[in-house]
Amino acid sequence: MTEVRVWQGDITRLAVDAIVNAANSSLLGGGGVDGAIHRAAGAELVAACRLLHGCKTGEAKITRGFRLSAAHVIHTVGPVWRGGDNGEAELLASCYRRSLALAEQAGAASVAFPAISCGIYGYPLEQAAAIAVEEVCRQRPAHSSLEEIVLVAFDSSMAERYQRLLGERPVAR
Repeated sequence: MTEVRVWQGDITRLAVDAIVNAANSSLLGGGGVDGAIHRAAGAELVAACRLLHGCKTGEAKITRGFRLSAAHVIHTVGPVWRGGDNGEAELLASCYRRSLALAEQAGAASVAFPAISCGIYGYPLEQAAAIAVEEVCRQRPAHSSLEEIVLVAFDSSMAERYQRLLGERPVAR
């Protein structure tokens, strides 16, 4: 049974097996949560990311967590919002699905997600939160290692949005 919960704060401080990084396509660090994760993990993370040769939008790749308490960092590249008619919803959903699959392949019991594409990429917060909740609440395989999925909110408004959306639907078990 997978529990989904909301937490507000710095994703790098969470005690989880894997954290998801809302990365840019180079995977070499940037602003927002990407920069925070790279700073907390140390220079070894950049070196490991160089070996991955980037990542396409909607896909995900995994590295060790290095100096983070999380054993793994799952890097995913969310879509830039371009009005909603350019496949953004499917690409964003793919970020969550592929990240969850990598977490399961790594044997992670817990994974934390930031609000992918909600910063400089400009995805409308309500739509992005609805996609996040839909994807993390999907039925997990019976053999899934995941026991806990954490949606990390950058502020109280986003935390309330996640809580409301979670309350509107049962969590798939």
